[in-house]
Amino acid sequence: METMDQSIKKDIRNQRIRSYAAAFFGVMAVSDSFWVVYDAVNRRVEFFPVLILLAVYVFLVCFFAKKIMKIERSAAEHTYAQEEYEYLRACSDQYIKRLFNSIAFLTCAVFILINSEMSLFLFGISKPAELVECFLANVILVLIPLFLFLKNMILSRIMIRRTGLPDTHKAKRYAFGIAVSSVVYWTSVTLATVILRNRISARGDILMISGIVFFILLLVANLTLRRRITYRNLLFNKKRAAIITAAVLAFSFTFLKRETWYTTSYIESVSEVPHNTHKIEYNDDTGVYTISSSTEDFKILHLTDIHLGGSLTSSLKDIKALKACYAEILYTQPDLVIVTGDLCFPMGIMSMSLNNSAPIKQFAAFMEKTGIPWAFTYGNHDTESISALNDAELDEVFRSLSYKTSGNLLYPYTQPDIMGRNNQIIEIQNADGTLNTALVLIDSNTYTGKGLNDYDYIHDDQVQWYESEIRKRNEEAGHTVNSLVFFHVPLQEYRTATELYLAGSSEVKWYFGENPGDHGGITNELVCCSDYPSKLFDTAYALGSTTGFFCGHDHYNNASLEYKGIRLTYGMSIDYLAMPGIENETRQRGAELITLHADGSWDLEQIPLDSIT
Repeated sequence: METMDQSIKKDIRNQRIRSYAAAFFGVMAVSDSFWVVYDAVNRRVEFFPVLILLAVYVFLVCFFAKKIMKIERSAAEHTYAQEEYEYLRACSDQYIKRLFNSIAFLTCAVFILINSEMSLFLFGISKPAELVECFLANVILVLIPLFLFLKNMILSRIMIRRTGLPDTHKAKRYAFGIAVSSVVYWTSVTLATVILRNRISARGDILMISGIVFFILLLVANLTLRRRITYRNLLFNKKRAAIITAAVLAFSFTFLKRETWYTTSYIESVSEVPHNTHKIEYNDDTGVYTISSSTEDFKILHLTDIHLGGSLTSSLKDIKALKACYAEILYTQPDLVIVTGDLCFPMGIMSMSLNNSAPIKQFAAFMEKTGIPWAFTYGNHDTESISALNDAELDEVFRSLSYKTSGNLLYPYTQPDIMGRNNQIIEIQNADGTLNTALVLIDSNTYTGKGLNDYDYIHDDQVQWYESEIRKRNEEAGHTVNSLVFFHVPLQEYRTATELYLAGSSEVKWYFGENPGDHGGITNELVCCSDYPSKLFDTAYALGSTTGFFCGHDHYNNASLEYKGIRLTYGMSIDYLAMPGIENETRQRGAELITLHADGSWDLEQIPLDSIT
């Protein structure tokens, strides 16, 4: 024999099923109503079948609604035991909270649908028939929250009739407040989207961000104002919390990995920079680019740490970074641009993006508009472990953007089988065909994986490759060739030279700039280098070919020091995004202009952004 508690649970379960059915067929009736009107206006043959189906849905709604009311009239005279009352009170709390939320969700869905239709009208489709068809195709966006609203409204009314909870006046007032606030919020978003339509390049993302803000505001209301209406405002359900958390994390991860473009308008406005034209050849077997200079001097602009975020929240800073790069390029009018790493910053909540493809494509598009040939070394942030594309995938992106496609990105299709990515040689030849300077671009790699920010280094096989390439060119030329080396993370010798200089040692010659120490990097070290020594400096010193090293990584360091006959230069950073507060700092932002002369000598000039803007 059933106990009274089991009986009431069964009764509520049956009422819940009937409520779901009534809500479902009610939603189907609403959906079919749109199609009936559409078919009638367009005199489609589907009109009568759809009209019959609509009549069936209305009949089923009435049938289940009548059944629900019949049960509730018989239940009105029932007196509940304490245990039954507590169960019904919990149900009442559950459905009234869901009703409040479904009001907000329904309003949100209606306005998103309205915004979508307006976007199609203002920026795309203009034919009324096509707009109507798009509306009918997208109306499911509203039907799902409408179903939730209807079933929660029915169930909450059932519980209020049986328990008298919550206070009907307070519940109606709160529901009205939620509805009005939601309408005002989304009306404001809609009007702002229309008014600013010519300035907004990504309206879908504006709606998405507006939706996130809306749900945050709803959550605040749920945690504060709603407790005046409900008996128990918050109940922790481990399973539900785990599902919601997993869903939020999955959505966030997918959202941050999207490829989005917010700098397109600026990139499209960029004009080609006046520059010399030089013959560029590529050797498919060796992966070496050779630039035959048509002028006495050959100018190389060194940029570093551009840190494009590629997200909506970073878009203004991204444009500032590109404008800074353009100002440097326009001022110097170089023959070649070399970027020593960290083109992008796919760091999740720090940049609101995990995508490292879009920022790189954007920079490549930007450089193609300038018309200046360019090359780069990888930085530690370009392929973070959490970023959308790994080394191999990003390599494919660069190959698709390289010289044979773009005409100005000197990315090697053939690379040596050694540690790192994009280890390459670019030869600068004089007008008579003799080798002026070998530019060695070498990967300083990312992290060792042994700890947080445990930076990797230039490995022995990379140093051996460098040595063999220099020796080969020495033999071909019959003398020691001139070479410059570019990488991202500084060698330990940068720290040694800086410490010797600060100690007043005559072993180091200072040219310009500063290494401020407390702003040296994210670790606040004087020089943020790897803890693992590389043999590159000692090998270069022994060979006598390389007279200059160029790096980035430490965003505030920009000194140029000579140590043991090799000039160690920090590039001025471009970064507006990665380092906290760096957007408002100016002393570290800029670039360096390397001028190669026909006799193999070279000059270096620091170009602070402030000095040219």
